[in-house]
Amino acid sequence: MLRKILLAVLGLIVIAAVAFFTFAPGYVERGLNPVTTPKGGWPVSAEAQALHDRLTIGDWHSDALLWDRDLLKRVDRGHTDIPRLQQGNVAVQVFTTVTKSPSGLNYGQNSADAPDNITKLVMGQLRPIRTWSSLKERALDQAARLRAMAERDPENLKLILTRDDLAALLAARAGGANTVGAILGTEGGHPLEGDIANLQTLYDAGFRLMGLTHFFDNELGGSLHGESGAGLTDFGRQVVDGLMERGMVIDLAHTSPQMVRDVLAIEGTRPIISHTGIRGNCATQRNLPDDLVQAVAAKGGVIGIGYWRDVNCGATPADIAKSIAAAIALVGEDQVSLGSDYDGSVDAPFDTAGLPALTQALMDQGLTEAQIAKVMGGNMMRYLAETLPGN
Repeated sequence: MLRKILLAVLGLIVIAAVAFFTFAPGYVERGLNPVTTPKGGWPVSAEAQALHDRLTIGDWHSDALLWDRDLLKRVDRGHTDIPRLQQGNVAVQVFTTVTKSPSGLNYGQNSADAPDNITKLVMGQLRPIRTWSSLKERALDQAARLRAMAERDPENLKLILTRDDLAALLAARAGGANTVGAILGTEGGHPLEGDIANLQTLYDAGFRLMGLTHFFDNELGGSLHGESGAGLTDFGRQVVDGLMERGMVIDLAHTSPQMVRDVLAIEGTRPIISHTGIRGNCATQRNLPDDLVQAVAAKGGVIGIGYWRDVNCGATPADIAKSIAAAIALVGEDQVSLGSDYDGSVDAPFDTAGLPALTQALMDQGLTEAQIAKVMGGNMMRYLAETLPGN
């Protein structure tokens, strides 16, 4: 009798564990990545939809790889997957790997020693044990999942490694293909774990973009939201040199003002800011000072405008369009692009399938078709064609 009771209890524990690991990650994702589209959707005119369908669209920042789901399948949570990217007519999406996020995260000041939320998430999602204690392994695991998806369905998803890959993708789409090009990036340089040899490891795994810091100071230097306000360390300078040698994109989102200045002072750098707002339009600590944004653009970098409330001081497509117009006024129409921060624990007024609402908002803001084409993807494609490595 006792044996039957123990077996029954064990069975209930197993069932509860299966239910937890099956449903809890999705529940968490729904809570952290809300979509605030009103019932019935944002109005989009036939003229705006027709223009949207003609555009080549690119986005500098999605954290969808953080969430353990098959991006080839459409789901009813989060902001991004391949079917919704295709519905939104997105040609190129940068997928970044998030490997560490401090407990109590805020825009003001975070300690690198704070408990890490991503450790709990990778454990809860039953990722390989090697990812539980290594930031490098977390990045490599997320990269491997994206590569496996691209290999499984090359007609719908293609990993972009070189400028020739980009050209081939855009030519195929011009011929009627609906393939989404994916570029791998990392949210912060901490997956290098302080070892410059790991930069080649990440490059070989397909990474072509690297943010230098995230919400905390790391071995490369100070974060915009860290404790030190420091600039580039000697190791950070090694990394920047290595990124330039390999044709990898240098991303200054989340870096301290001094770190921005230090990177710009290095000959040959051409960094971007992948996901941000414009402080002169929305005065928040998350947005870098306007003069630094101008300095990045002056070196040929592009500025990716995010979609979430905190960087736009509003939560509608019109608020995003206002930020884009402010960016154009600040740095010029050739240096502005999209950087949604989709699936990055942020709100969005539409998921990627609803992107025509932004085209409508840009038209309503008074941008010309030529300006809209540049912002929605033309500027990003030009930058990548000039920056990515050759074959």
